[in-house]
Amino acid sequence: MAKGLRGLKLKTRMTLILGLIALLQTGFVGVFALNYLSESLEEQVAERALNVAKTIAAMPEIIEAVERGDTGYLQPVSLKLAETTNARFVVIGDRLGIRLAHPTPTRIGKPMHDDEGDFNEPALLEGRPYVRKATGSLGASIRGKAPIFDQKEETVVGIVSVGFMLDTVDTIIARYRTTLWGVIFCAFLFSILIAIWFSNHFKRAIFGLEPEQIGLLFEERNATLESIREGVISINAEGLITTFNQAAVNTLNLPNKSLLLGKPIQEVLPDSHLIEVLEDGEPQFDQEFWLGDLCLITNRLPVQQDGKIIGVVSSFRPKDELDMVSRKLTRIKQYADSLRSQTHEYSNKLHTIAGLIQIGATKEAMNLIGQETANHQALIKLLVAAVPDPILAGCLLGKYNRAHELGLTLSIDPDSHMTDIPPRIPREHLVSIIGNLLDNAFEATLKHHGAGGEISLTMTDLGNDLIFEIEDQGAGIPLTEQERIFEKGVSSKRESGHGIGLHLVYNLLTRIGGYVTIDPADQGGSRFTVYIPKHAPSNESAKTMGESS
Repeated sequence: MAKGLRGLKLKTRMTLILGLIALLQTGFVGVFALNYLSESLEEQVAERALNVAKTIAAMPEIIEAVERGDTGYLQPVSLKLAETTNARFVVIGDRLGIRLAHPTPTRIGKPMHDDEGDFNEPALLEGRPYVRKATGSLGASIRGKAPIFDQKEETVVGIVSVGFMLDTVDTIIARYRTTLWGVIFCAFLFSILIAIWFSNHFKRAIFGLEPEQIGLLFEERNATLESIREGVISINAEGLITTFNQAAVNTLNLPNKSLLLGKPIQEVLPDSHLIEVLEDGEPQFDQEFWLGDLCLITNRLPVQQDGKIIGVVSSFRPKDELDMVSRKLTRIKQYADSLRSQTHEYSNKLHTIAGLIQIGATKEAMNLIGQETANHQALIKLLVAAVPDPILAGCLLGKYNRAHELGLTLSIDPDSHMTDIPPRIPREHLVSIIGNLLDNAFEATLKHHGAGGEISLTMTDLGNDLIFEIEDQGAGIPLTEQERIFEKGVSSKRESGHGIGLHLVYNLLTRIGGYVTIDPADQGGSRFTVYIPKHAPSNESAKTMGESS
């Protein structure tokens, strides 16, 4: 049956089950009520029969007539008494149990007994009234029998038997049974209607899904939560944790999962800000969240149902992982820019050289080849001597070619020196910082000065800091804008997707304890000076340097 029910829709199942339960309950109550009613009616009829019999047995005229054996007096009186009390019969016998009065006159003078062999011994021999249900000459009945004592109440002189037929009781039971079955049927119909209403309400609450679909979605939801690398935690309207995945447990170093479910978020993560989102309903995107020494990038979204906030979901990931992805993308972009600029530049030069050879200007072609070789050899010689680190040198060579492609000149101070880069400074950080600052200088110079502009780079590792100075020929940065230029999304360009590079520079410098200053350049434009300590600064000093920038 259960297997068959699973093939039905939820609404049909609920209707059948609730209807069946209602039918069983009302049926059980009905059967119990009918049995109880039948027993109660029989007890009442038996008590009435016994009371009538005892009353007749105590009547003086009946006692005297029995003592005389006066059948002529007792016969009409018994019929009258039966009619008066609505009894089926009233039978009177002498002390030997011989009938003196009976509804059927032909049975007068015959012994009183029934088909079950009751010869009235309790009343005649013991003088005790009693009730008996038996089948006699008039049919099945409930009989009340009482002894008739003489005037002195010492000797039993006769017996009175008053009977009520069982078919009367059956008629009453049948009438109640019909009524009760009608009530059961109405209750069943009412239960069906309630079941249909409840199933419709329940289906709306679960978005019309079937239980099997909900189970599948639950398994898919668990699999999805556990498959993603981001940590996920959600709370309900009371601020209790309802959902979390293993990535959240591992990232936040939380206790066993069984200890988290149902606990207040304020006890587990007091500074999670989920309660704030629960109260104001404002989503939060890409927010930094510090947990001890761990920096997380978090998103917090309110969960709403029918316009009411019923919970909050938060996803988070260590910022290190995002920075690593950003660095990889930055390096790929830099490599691509470098290759593209070199390809474009050398393609133009090769076409020019080919044209000179074709027109016979071999001398000019040789001079151009020599000039190009000399410029690159001088740059490569400078980078080999001043910047032995291949990652930083490769970045600078690519930016040199990129500037050349844009019609700009990237001048690297020949007195630059950058050989003492400590191992604690990630080369990816250094490349991202310098590369983004140079790209920003290229764009500012092109916008304000146009082709032919110059960007200068000076480097030194003397002292306790690595220092990079980058000057452009842009329009400069107003003092009021210098405080906001490193914020995410802030840019002088109107197109979307800008305002990321300087924000990344600021974040990377903060992580390695460095900072950057902005000053007017000697020939207009801006001078960005980057200071990176060779040794890791303390937290307080790093914080101070970050704020001073």
